Amino acid sequence: MKALNLNKAKIFDYFILVIRFLLAYTFIRYGYSKLTDGQFGLNENELLQPIKDLNLMKVGWYLFSFQPFSYFIGVSQILCAIFLLFNRTVLLGALLFLPIAANILIIDLTIMPKQMANAFAFRLSFYILLDLLIFYHYREKVINAFKSLTSGIKFKFKHHFSLYLLLPLFALVLEFSSAIPTAIFIFLKEPQKSWNYITSIVNVLLKNI
Repeated sequence: MKALNLNKAKIFDYFILVIRFLLAYTFIRYGYSKLTDGQFGLNENELLQPIKDLNLMKVGWYLFSFQPFSYFIGVSQILCAIFLLFNRTVLLGALLFLPIAANILIIDLTIMPKQMANAFAFRLSFYILLDLLIFYHYREKVINAFKSLTSGIKFKFKHHFSLYLLLPLFALVLEFSSAIPTAIFIFLKEPQKSWNYITSIVNVLLKNI
């Protein structure tokens, strides 16, 4: 009986290896096609048609062909595939696979014709199920990681109560500070135009004083 259990465990362990290879191969294939303009976009005839004559999938394929969106998704899929292939990073790859696959699933259900969407929904759902089996196989590590992430944290220092009241103000200042790098970039790129814009604002303010 013990030998039988060991054989079952070994078979399931090999099955997980097959899953990792399948998911990695699938993502490498689709990721590569996005990097080489082999998946998204429209042909010449479709580009000449009014947008009202194109179905939602064609419109989506046209929008997805622009950069950096297509490259970002392609690189993300290939990176996820590489993680799945190595034992050290397999759980990281399985974790990254979930949001990518879930987003693709929602997009397909939204823009694809119903019959095609159903087919892809079953296929992607099957891939997601396979990915979850990876977590199940390494459940001890997953449970320990989950416990670590949800065990709570403590502040490294105690802060005065008044500082907590000022949190909305400091958050607002931090939000506005995000515009500083953009303003510097625009000023360096088009100094004369930026200076004219600043002076026009100053002149308007001075007139209203």
